[in-house]
Amino acid sequence: MSDKILVVDDDKKIAKMIKDFLEMEQYQVLSAYDGETAIRKAEQNPDLILLDINMPGMNGLEVCGKIRDMLDCPIIFLTARIEERDKIAGLRTGGDDYIVKPVSLKELLARIEAHLRREKRKSAKRTFRFDVGLCIDYSSRQIFCNNQEILMTKSEFDIIELLSSYPGQTFDREQIYEKLWGLERTGDNKIVTELIRRIRNKLKDVSKREYIETVWGCGYKWTLQNKNQ
Repeated sequence: MSDKILVVDDDKKIAKMIKDFLEMEQYQVLSAYDGETAIRKAEQNPDLILLDINMPGMNGLEVCGKIRDMLDCPIIFLTARIEERDKIAGLRTGGDDYIVKPVSLKELLARIEAHLRREKRKSAKRTFRFDVGLCIDYSSRQIFCNNQEILMTKSEFDIIELLSSYPGQTFDREQIYEKLWGLERTGDNKIVTELIRRIRNKLKDVSKREYIETVWGCGYKWTLQNKNQ
């Protein structure tokens, strides 16, 4: 099956040009001309996103921030901006690369292929953790308990990945927030408490085991089950 690419640009002529070109290269292409539509179409799990920054209403940086709560796929910004501060802002928001308009289709294709190859290499290195009925596949970002898949959002899985990678180590809310969203992201670290509550509820639906322990006054840790962990 060919890779799926989401093209987001309010200039419909540019979006169509890129779509036609990529379809000739045997890619599946989704199109969106505004931020709200882009976020809805991102729910179809594209393998890569081409995202214009200068859009009316919700701009590309805002769209990128919202999509990053859903997906880990590469995001390449399309922009006429060439200021260093704009590039830094885009990368900090969650973007992976920049293409400056007017777009060279050959360069665009080369960048797309490079990012998709990198993602495939990452996926090939599958890493698992088995923990008392629970199987965490870090590469595919899937969790199974008693052979039943537990669906997690991106942020929920990120917390599980962090805590389970360091079993027995306590992380406070601030540490978890910074590791997941970075120092540049502004927000309330109380969201960590809510996300952990959701994770626990999902795990309780399939297991009686408590995998995440609250260390009162300190934070949270992934519980150790035996001396060999």
